[in-house]
Amino acid sequence: MTKAIREDLKRAGWRKWYDHRVWRKRRIAQLRQQPLCEICEKHGEIGIATVVDHIEAHGGDWNKFRLGEVQSLCKSCHDGTKRFEQNRGFDNTIGVDGMPVDPKHPVYLGKMP
Repeated sequence: MTKAIREDLKRAGWRKWYDHRVWRKRRIAQLRQQPLCEICEKHGEIGIATVVDHIEAHGGDWNKFRLGEVQSLCKSCHDGTKRFEQNRGFDNTIGVDGMPVDPKHPVYLGKMP
């Protein structure tokens, strides 16, 4: 069995947690408390949140999954902006001045990807 297959099987185990009653209740409570997308709001836009996202990836840890800090996001921000930032380590949003808004962007660190 290859490493990739083992990782897929491991990931498949915790994906079931999203169907658990505890998560469904937490998701509903979070979306009631914060119905707008937090990333959209940060960029001065209004987006309806449909996804409850773990701010710090739980990595298959049940306690982090249940108790970790979450935020409300629209699907577009969750699958795009958040995933990009999580994978690359910086937000690639460009401000009105034409420069990246995230101080962690490589242009400010002197190294471009």
